Amino acid sequence: MTSTSFEHARDAIVAVGRWLDAKGWAPATSGNYSARLDDGSFAVTVSGRHKGRLTRDDVMRVDAGGASLDGKTPSAETALHLALYRAFPAVGAVLHSHSPSAVGFSRAVAGDGYRLAGHEMLKALPGVATHDTAVTLPIVENSQDMAIVEAAIAPRLLESTAIPAYLIRSHGLYGWGSDMAEAERVIEAIEWMIAAERAERSFR
Repeated sequence: MTSTSFEHARDAIVAVGRWLDAKGWAPATSGNYSARLDDGSFAVTVSGRHKGRLTRDDVMRVDAGGASLDGKTPSAETALHLALYRAFPAVGAVLHSHSPSAVGFSRAVAGDGYRLAGHEMLKALPGVATHDTAVTLPIVENSQDMAIVEAAIAPRLLESTAIPAYLIRSHGLYGWGSDMAEAERVIEAIEWMIAAERAERSFR
């Protein structure tokens, strides 16, 4: 199990918010980020905060059921983060980005997944050692009810070929890793491949 202190998690979440905002992947108050803590609780972003202007006070703690431990209101999508931590004990951080490329791509392609093949960037994903392979990025429908989204994606994440990422249509990308650095790498690699696929389509 990968975990960290609340103090360290707050700094890491503030930093990742600024990084994602600088890339244009966290407009307005969109996105949410979390980390597994060494006391069994979880650090998550407070609801309604601009991610490029986060302070340490904009990161809070919740228990495994999503209940606030400090009186603040967590992100509305905290349940999706907690579902990943429950399913994968090795996961230490979860990130949710809202790039125009990812959202536009999810609206443009049909079906419940998209095949990413032949990209050198595939090697940024955990367990992938060659570009000469293919993975499927799952796509699930958006809902204001997080239980519906969780139920739709849960069985697909347990498939033997699953990758640590999925798209919510018209909404954005979720990616995770053993720690914050790996979660960042997954998000950046998937975002890059989505942008590359869109560029390739435009040249056809």
